[in-house]
Formats: sequence, structure tokens, C-alpha cells
Amino acid sequence: MTYRAPIHDMLLALNHGAGLQAAVQAGHYGDFDGDIAAAVLEEAGRFATDVLAPLNRIGDKNGIQLKDGQVTTAPGWPEAYKRWTAAGWNAVSGPEAFGGQGLPLAINAACTEIWSASNIAFGLCPLLTLSAIEALDAHGSDELKQIYLEKLVTGEWTGTMQLTEPQAGSDVGALRSRAERAADGSYRIFGSKIFITYGDHDMTDNIVHFVLARMPDAPAGTKGISLFLIPKFLVNADGSLGARNDIYPSGVEHKLGMHASPTCTMTMGDKGGAVGYLIGEENRGMLCMFTMMNQARIGVGLEGVGIADRAYQQALAFAQERKQGRGIGSKTTGMDPIIVHPDVKRMLMQMRALTAAARTICYATAVALDIAARSTDAKVRSEAAARGALLTPIAKAFSTDIGNEVTSLGVQVHGGMGFIEETGAAQHYRDARITAIYEGTNGIQAIDLVTRKLGANGGASVWALLDELSEIVGRVEASNDPAFGTTGAKLRDALGALERSSKWLLERLASAPSDALAGATPYLRLFGSTLGGCMLAGEALAAKDISDGGGDPARYVTLARFFAENITVQAGSLERTVIDGAESVTSADAVLLA
Repeated sequence: MTYRAPIHDMLLALNHGAGLQAAVQAGHYGDFDGDIAAAVLEEAGRFATDVLAPLNRIGDKNGIQLKDGQVTTAPGWPEAYKRWTAAGWNAVSGPEAFGGQGLPLAINAACTEIWSASNIAFGLCPLLTLSAIEALDAHGSDELKQIYLEKLVTGEWTGTMQLTEPQAGSDVGALRSRAERAADGSYRIFGSKIFITYGDHDMTDNIVHFVLARMPDAPAGTKGISLFLIPKFLVNADGSLGARNDIYPSGVEHKLGMHASPTCTMTMGDKGGAVGYLIGEENRGMLCMFTMMNQARIGVGLEGVGIADRAYQQALAFAQERKQGRGIGSKTTGMDPIIVHPDVKRMLMQMRALTAAARTICYATAVALDIAARSTDAKVRSEAAARGALLTPIAKAFSTDIGNEVTSLGVQVHGGMGFIEETGAAQHYRDARITAIYEGTNGIQAIDLVTRKLGANGGASVWALLDELSEIVGRVEASNDPAFGTTGAKLRDALGALERSSKWLLERLASAPSDALAGATPYLRLFGSTLGGCMLAGEALAAKDISDGGGDPARYVTLARFFAENITVQAGSLERTVIDGAESVTSADAVLLA
């Protein structure tokens, strides 16, 4: 089956769950007209269905080829990319001064979900370009912006992010790529990088690489890292392309999934050094890179949402068509569609509910970052920046965990047919797996949440968010709507578990940091499932209050109830894991190293 963007679900999540409508009404988005969101998403959905979704299977089957230092993508991909840029999709949130449309990050976030759902391997390319745009716009010199930014914004050129080296992995401070100053103010870069997504391809005539390297006299560790812009082809004074730069793909990875996305080993310096240009200041590259990383982390979270929704749509269609067994009390002759069986219903509801919660968390992160950049009130900007920082690791890790879980359930709904490549369910499962590793593994996200975001400003951002979620739960309780079942009680219990776990972790960070780290991953799951449950309840309340032709609001109440009674209800167990499970982790050497 093909993909159809769930526009109504997305708009409800964006406008009400994530708070876009309220932020627009409060004036935090300036003169942005929130009503255009529907039109943008409708058009994005059509492009995804007509152009990108048909190439998903083709890309998986054909993969990419490396020959003579050049990567060739799957049939139809260069043409699709040209149509993508011609339609303006790369420029949605780009700065208007450099050819962008200047729309909010939240609108582009919803589009990113659509690209990821229709063709996740294709959507990876512009995702990284967006991160490159953010870094160059924030930290690049005016000269570099004039040369490169418009080309990146329009998508005429694409961008990459190059951190990882074989000996360093996630420990970026251990990288060995080196940079040497040249007489003309540029630099010569030597070294190699691995796992570079879209490090080379044939969809554009130039690629702009953002590469971390170390000066010879730089301090050790991350304090001595600088960021450089290295174009595939040098750019002449008149803007035309010049000589080939000394940066080449020396290998491509053969992967579990994402077959159509080239993952390259990049080699610099075999022919005298790659010409690079400093972004920001020497030895302050990590500051610039984190601009890229944080943007990419939200994008990867949306990949998790997108691939989950694609798997759900396919599983739902299969369950409606596949006949096997007979439902309880069935009066039909022959077999019934498997969707009548309670356990199949449970799996499908779990797929949809998890996807919906992850969607709203990602959108809420984007709205917070929008407000931090756009509001005219300094206090509002500061609080929104703190909210965005808090939500980013949750958006990335919770959503990509969900992508893995939902695509696995999609295979299960298909039964034996799900394990066969021809149905397509297996591809979603394979493609989703890397997202929990991209842009800082989910364990690193959990550590970031506990060690940096939880305690920032004395935990003020966490307590403020809990107050907002408690207000939502209070409205559920006050509604006295029997359709909510025990939603209010379950969410109230979860908020208590999250608050107690947060306070325990803050205390342990000071007194026993290993205990806090041992509980980081279950804490992130506790946070995500509590946050997601409350947000879905808020959307359900909003759906009851609005009438926009989107269908029966009771379905959103049912969805929120399912999440609260089947997923958020696990909060108590996660709390006990965080608080009681630490010693069993810290004492594990007796087993692991025996």
C-alpha cells in the first residue's frame, strides 16, 4: 500500500497538543498566519504520496553504488530530488534573506514527518542539509554565507555532518582528523570519517561538508575541536564550480536498512589536504556542531514518528484485508478479517497511540524552539529555550524507540507475511533500527536528560512542565466524561511517579552519580510516556471543543484512554526501576566480568 499523510491527526497535534495555536495567538510567532499550516501539509502529503512513496521500495531493492570515487543513487532518486527542490520543500524554514520561505520550524517538523513516513532514506538527505543551514547561519562568516547559504537553503547543494571516526565513536573528543593553517586564511584538513550519511551522491552537483578536526596546537579533548566547511567542489569567485576538493568517499557501508541512503567512509588529504574554511572560532567547534546536532536530533525523532506511522498504516490495511479465524460471536460464514480479534486490535491501538504521543512530543519541541527564536519577550524566549532543551533528548530517544517498537509490531500484525520482504513490513523494521543510534545513541540522550537538562536552573523547567501537565489532567478529571475511563487517575499517578523519580535523581546526581546514570534510560521512558499520555489527553479535550470537519472527536478520547490505561500505567514500574534498580546495575561487574 502507499502512504497517506494523516493531516487531521497532525494538525490536532500541532495546533493543540504542541501549542502552536496558543503561541500564535499570544503573539510569539509575529505575523505568521497559523491557518496556512493545513495547506502546506496537504501539499506536502500529495508530493510524498505521488513522488516519494513509490521510490521507497525501489531504493531499498537497488541501494547505492560506489564506483571511481562517485556514489550513484537508486533509479528515480536524482529526478525526485530535483522535483523536491523545484517545489520549494527544502526551503520551508530557511531564512528569507537567502531564498527560504521563513516558515516556523514547527511547520517544517510536520513536513519532516511526512518525508520520513513516505521515504525515510530520501528524507535523511534534506534533514542533514537543514542542520548545515542552521550551523552556517548561526556561526559562519558573512563571506561563507554569501557563497554557500542560498545554495543550501534552496537545496541546490546539500550538506553533511562529519563527526565520527573509527577509534572515537561517540567520544568525539578522541577524534584525530587534523587541520593545518594555510597562508590564504583557509585550512588543509587531513583524516577520515566513518558513517557519513549522504557523504557522496549524484543528486546535486556540489556537497557542503561540515567536518570536525583538531589544530596541531589545540587543547586535548572536546575543548580543542574546530569546525570546518569543506565543499566537494571549490567555488570560483563568480560562483561557478571549480576544482575537485581533496575529500572523497573511500567506501560505503552495507547496512541492515536504509539501503538507499549512502553511508560513506570519507577520506581527506590524500592529495595534499582538503581545503576547508573555519566555522566560528578555532577550538570552539563543538559549540557550532551542537547547533547542527540539536536540529538533527529533532529530525531523527521525527524519522521515528514517520516510520512508525507508515508501519501502522500498512498493518491496519493488512488487518482489514487478511482473513483468518473467526471473531467471538461472529455470524459470518467463513473466516473474518483479523482486525476483529482483540489481540490484533490491541497491537494496532498500541502502534497508533505510541506514534501519536511521539508526534506531539516532537512537535512541542519544535514549537518551543520557534518561540525561543521568534518571541519579542526576553523572558518568554529564555523559558522556551529551556523547554526546548529539556524536550530535545526525549523527542529524539522516545520517538525513535517508538519507531522500533511500532515497526516490530507491524511485522507481528502481518504474521509470517511480515517476515517476508515482499510485503514491505520488514523494510520498515530494518530502516527504523538505526534511528535509535543516529545523532547520539538513545542512552546518551538519557544521560543528557538526567545530567544536564533535569537539573538546569534547579529543575525549574521540569517543575514548570509538570505543572502544565497537571492542569491537563485536572481538566480530564473535571470533565466527568465516562469515555475517558480511568485516564485521569492513571495520568495523575504517572505525574507523581515522574516527580518522585526526578527528585530522587537530582539527589543522587550529587551523592551517587553512578546510581543516577543507571536509572537514566528508564527515567527517559517514564518521562516520555507520562508526557505523551498527558498531551494526548489534552488533544482529546481539544477535539471535543472544536468542530473542523475532522471526524468524530470520540476517537481521540479513545486513543488517549488507551495510552493512559495501557502505556502510561507502567509509570509506577518505571519509577521503581529508576529508584530500586540502580544497585543491580552498578554491581553487575560480578556477572559481566566474571
